Amino acid sequence: MTSDPIADMLTRLRNAISAKHPKVDVPGSKLKVEIARILKDEGYIANYKIADEGAKRVIKIYLKYTPGNDPVISYIQRVSKPGCRVYVGSKDIPKVLGGLGINILTTPKGVMTGKTARKSGVGGELLCHVY
Repeated sequence: MTSDPIADMLTRLRNAISAKHPKVDVPGSKLKVEIARILKDEGYIANYKIADEGAKRVIKIYLKYTPGNDPVISYIQRVSKPGCRVYVGSKDIPKVLGGLGINILTTPKGVMTGKTARKSGVGGELLCHVY
């Protein structure tokens, strides 16, 4: 059992991308499924599927590469950690790479991108930056 399952998911994604794997399996949870949904909606991954392997739920994330075989995700980094949580108000949500990247937040209205949270006028815990 890891102390930070979200950081574990992001590290698995980073490692799979650097090894040019077509997919990566991540232990499942509701929050991780929501993060995978946002990554798919924003075009950073090709697809994801939820599979039950015995008693455990696994998320199969299918990675996306450009025609030149470069990964679409060039940077994915955890911001808020269990030892140092980072909360931001709706007005203080940072832009990633001048608006070219996304950040993922958990808010009272659910998990969403920084852009959506800014439009909705809600703040929350800043989970990660992706570009």
